[in-house]
This record gives sequence, structure tokens and C-alpha cells, in this order.
Amino acid sequence: MHLSLSSSEPAEAEKGGERTLALMDEPKVTGTKPRTSWPRKALLILGFLFALAAIALVAMAVSQNKPLPKNIKYGIVLDAGSSHTNLYVYEWPAEKENDTGVVHQVEVCKVEGLGISGYSQDTEKAGLSLQHCMKRAQEVVPEQQHRETPVYLGATAGMRLLSLQNRSMADRVLSAVEKTLRSSPFNFQGARVISGQEEGAYGWITINYLLGNFKQPGWLNFLPHLRSSRGTSGALDLGGASTQITFAPDQELIESQENSLHFRLYGKNYNVYTHSFLCYGKDQALRLKLATDLQSTQNGSLLDPCFHLGYLRIMNISDLYTNPCIANGEQQLPFTQLHLQGNGDYQRCRMTIQKIFNTSYCPYSSCAFNGIFLPPLQGEFGAFSAFYFVMNFLNLTTEKSPVPLDKATSAVESFCSRPWHEVKAEFPKIKEKYLSEYCFSGTYILSLLENGYGFTMEKWQNIQFLGKIGSSDAGWTLGYMLNLTNMIPAEKPPTRPLSHASYVGLMVFCSLVLVAVLLLSWLTFHKPKCLQKGLI
Repeated sequence: MHLSLSSSEPAEAEKGGERTLALMDEPKVTGTKPRTSWPRKALLILGFLFALAAIALVAMAVSQNKPLPKNIKYGIVLDAGSSHTNLYVYEWPAEKENDTGVVHQVEVCKVEGLGISGYSQDTEKAGLSLQHCMKRAQEVVPEQQHRETPVYLGATAGMRLLSLQNRSMADRVLSAVEKTLRSSPFNFQGARVISGQEEGAYGWITINYLLGNFKQPGWLNFLPHLRSSRGTSGALDLGGASTQITFAPDQELIESQENSLHFRLYGKNYNVYTHSFLCYGKDQALRLKLATDLQSTQNGSLLDPCFHLGYLRIMNISDLYTNPCIANGEQQLPFTQLHLQGNGDYQRCRMTIQKIFNTSYCPYSSCAFNGIFLPPLQGEFGAFSAFYFVMNFLNLTTEKSPVPLDKATSAVESFCSRPWHEVKAEFPKIKEKYLSEYCFSGTYILSLLENGYGFTMEKWQNIQFLGKIGSSDAGWTLGYMLNLTNMIPAEKPPTRPLSHASYVGLMVFCSLVLVAVLLLSWLTFHKPKCLQKGLI
């Protein structure tokens, strides 16, 4: 045992010597950290400066390009129609006056009572009737902006007819209206009777402005192959005393120059056809039809298929012949009253309405009716005002695909066949005069569009009945204000390619990408110890 023990000692000594030599070969460990190489220092400094630059870039983009405080402007337009007057208040950001789609409607006020032409025998009431809605406008527009807010009044077919009948009387009505509008705190810009051509043109401008058909969004300028090829939409307007059709036809030549308008809007030329059919609004068309029907009666009793079965109305003949729309005078009739009795027959109603459209001659290559030139229908059409109100009542307006012509015809025919007592019971809140005339109005609209303008079953699908586009009513008033305030420039104004939000978002994204690239580069060329250990 002793020998074995003594023999193991040299071996242990040798091992200890080997450990001593091994320790002597290792570098001494001191209390200080190892020095960082210059390339690593430079990389850290550059990374810090890079991140700082990215943060500064984002901060500068946000602070220097943030939207300015909103400076809202307002405009007021009164639509003085034949049956009533509406007041519209519009607003828009002042810094974007010439951008498409920035103007929108914030208020509409329906004036109670008659249209201003209905006060021809008591002209002072024409102005007084507007006071309530003018006070409402004062509540909507901030008081500090009353003096700079323009007010316009445009009178349409009712006043056009009154001017033809008695010019001095029409002037007195306008004077009474001007007196009321001048007394308001707003910047009154005038009241006048607009022509039928203007009414059609302003309606066309309104719907295409609201639909954004005049100018594409700025970022699409970088992608010309993706820009919309859609053209403008046509406009169909129906009031109480007139109706307008306006659209841009394919063919360059419009055979009747009185129906031709030329616009240059946002750097693009538009050759537009328009015509206003005075006396063919739904109220005056009914008078034309009744006057035609009266020629075949001797006692003043009329069985009318355009009114519901069981409906009765007594009218003074003098009330029928109160404007230039009816050529034959009341003196030719041997009775003073008309006793109208309905029998609700859609097909016969359609036949009687056709008599007021003269399609026997056409001096052009194509016509609507009464010898008026009408080029081939082109593109989509927006039908508004009474077109929409009547068809909406009959449940024939949809936001999706239009109701087919045959279904619309069946719906109107079904409504006309209902007895009056049933219709009256179902709609007790609608005034009897308006409710009783929906059968005629619906039938008249179908006759006008299909037979008058030539919307066949296929082309009917291109009609969209519009009440509002966004927050604004479809109609001529917005186009009227845009024109008078010069808010649609002839040439395309310079615009930024990106909106503020898109610009800031893009800057933030690019900065994050750059930071990510820097971080990946640093990880690639200098792996941290935690990653190195994971690789061992």
C-alpha cells in the first residue's frame, strides 16, 4: 500500500505542473473592460445619428405639414320654384375652394306656402314668406361670418311663365323678394329669373361635381393607366312647370346651336346638349292634359283615367287657364266648372298623356317631341327633383341596380288601379292634392322618359333616381352657386400628389424601414453575445 501511494505522488505533481503551465499561458484578467474596436464605435454612432435623423424627419413632417385650422366659408341659395321655395346652406374649407367635392350642403329649409310666382296678386307676401328660412340660415351660419356669406335667389319656370304673362307683375314679385333678402345680415348678391338652359346646365354641373366626374384624385395622376375612363353623367330634372334634359353626347356636332353649351372645367372641354321644356313640368303637364281632354266634353264632366276610382274634384275653368301654357282660351268653353271623376285606368291614362307630346314632325336627324332636337342618348343619367320624389313614393328607387322598366310600369299600373278610399286610408298624412296626383305623375314620368326622350328598356337601366348625393340634394342650386362664386376654374389647379395623412404615413413608414435596415445590418456584422451563445 505504501508503495502504491508513493508511486502516485509524482503523477499528481506532473498534473499540477501541467495546470500551472496552462495558467501561465493564459492572459491576465484585470478589473477593466476590454477596449471596444473603432469600427464598432463608428457603427454605434452612425446608428444613433441615423435613428435621430429618422425621428427628426417624422417630427418635421408632422409639424410642418399638419393641416391649417379650418377656415369654413358659407353660401346660401334660394330655389324659387313654381310650387314652393327651398333655401340651401352650403359650406366649404376656404383653403380648398377649387378642389372637387369639398362643397357640401349643411342645411335645407322649405319655405311654407306657395312659390313666389303664386303671390302675384299680393306681392309683399312673396318676400315675407322667406323670413322664417332666412332666420334659420342665421342660426346655421356663425354670426361673425354673416356679412361675408353670399345669398343668391334663382327663380325658375313659375316666374318664367309669370314674366311671359305679365312682366311688370313679375318684376314686383322680385322687388318684394329682394327687399326681404337685403334686410338680412348676409351679403345679398341678387335675385333673378334664370333661363331654362341655365337650369339644365347648373343641374348637370351639380351632379357631376358631387360625383367627382370633373377631376380625379391627385394620386391617380401617377397611374394614368388606372385613371377612370368614365365620362360625365347626364342630368334629368323635373319641376312643376318645366323639365330639363342635359348630357354630353358622343358626337361633336349638336345640330341645334340653341341647345349647345360649351364648358371648360378643370382643364377639360365639354360640349353639352341641354333643353328645357317649359310647360312640361308635372303640374303644367296635368293642366295641358286636362285642357286637351276638355275639348271632347260638352257639360264639364270628365271621367279621368289618371285619377283613382272614386276620386272626385271640382275645378274652376278659370284656374286652369291662368298661364301661357294653354293656348285655347276659357271663353271657348260653355261651362265654368270642371267636374273630374277618376276611374284609375293606367293604359288609358297613358294614351291621354301621349296627346300632349307632338311627335308628328322632326326637322333634325332625331327629335324628342314638339320638333325639338335630341341627340342619341349617351351614358348614365341622374334623375332628380320630382323625378325622384314621385318614383320614391312609388318605391321605384333603389341604391343598387335600377328597377327595370317593365317592373316600374307594372308598379305604376297597380297603384293607379287601387280605389281612392284605400289609398287615402294608407297615406293619411299626405295632403290630398299631392296624393291624388301620384297616379298621373308616375304615368307622366314613364311617358316622358320612354316616349318623349327615348329611354327604351335597355337605356332605362342607365337612369338612377337621385334624392341626395352624399349630404347634398341633387338639383341646380349648387351648380348655380359654384358658377357665381367662380369655384370651378377653367384650368386644372395645381394640387399636391398626396394628402396630408398619406404624406405623413408614408414618411413614418419609410423611416421605420430605414431603422429596420440599420438594425439588421448591425446584427449581421456584429452579433451580440446572446446570439453567439445561442449558436454554440
